Amino acid sequence: MSSELRPNLIALQTIVVREVRRFLRIWPQTLLPPAITMVLYFVIFGRLIGSRIGEMDGFTYMEFIVPGLIMMSVITNAYGNVVSSFFGSKFQRSIEELLVSPVSAHIILIGYVVGGILRGLAVAAIVTMLSLFFTDLSVHHLGVTVLVIALAATIFSLGGFINAVYARNFDDISIIPTFVLTPLTYLGGVFYSIHLLPGFWQALSMANPILHMVNAFRYGILGVSDINIGTAIAFMLAATAVLYVYCIRLLVSGRGMRQ
Repeated sequence: MSSELRPNLIALQTIVVREVRRFLRIWPQTLLPPAITMVLYFVIFGRLIGSRIGEMDGFTYMEFIVPGLIMMSVITNAYGNVVSSFFGSKFQRSIEELLVSPVSAHIILIGYVVGGILRGLAVAAIVTMLSLFFTDLSVHHLGVTVLVIALAATIFSLGGFINAVYARNFDDISIIPTFVLTPLTYLGGVFYSIHLLPGFWQALSMANPILHMVNAFRYGILGVSDINIGTAIAFMLAATAVLYVYCIRLLVSGRGMRQ
């Protein structure tokens, strides 16, 4: 192993382990609330309202919404982990020590993103296990399921990083989740098929990136989708690449991090 690669790998491992220990240490704040929230969704929307709605796209309403709820938990938790952790490092000025160290900017970014991905996947696993108490769940296409959930967690981890860089106080890290992510998630086909919408609103919904993620994940689980899967995956790959490059440029420039 080269003399340059070994320190970077040690740094990557350190950042990832720290991120994982962080969200595991405060599990009543990071893992328990989404589990409780999803159980309420299952009971209220799946059981109570779903029994009146009946089937949607050939599946019971509970089966239809489970993939969307899993994806929603991944999005919010991957985003929330990175934005809170990186902004906390900025607030405490500990990020400055990392920036002046010989650690590569790519290693720093990947470390935080992997932490966000792991929290998103941990919550997804919890929500999936809870969903089995309410409905039978099978995987239609494992490869698509794994790829989509990994890409979605990566995209929103990178988005959380950007939010943390530009945030100046703790209020700033809640603006995007409240006024952007939440509306896009609820309008992203989690609870309904866009085929129920008039033509104009169907076309408008196609501009919602979360719609593509939810439907691609639903295809992986149930085998049905309102959109073209190839287009959705291509969009997610492109978004990952663009956001990664932008995050690296922010990190290298030190914007919002060096005082």
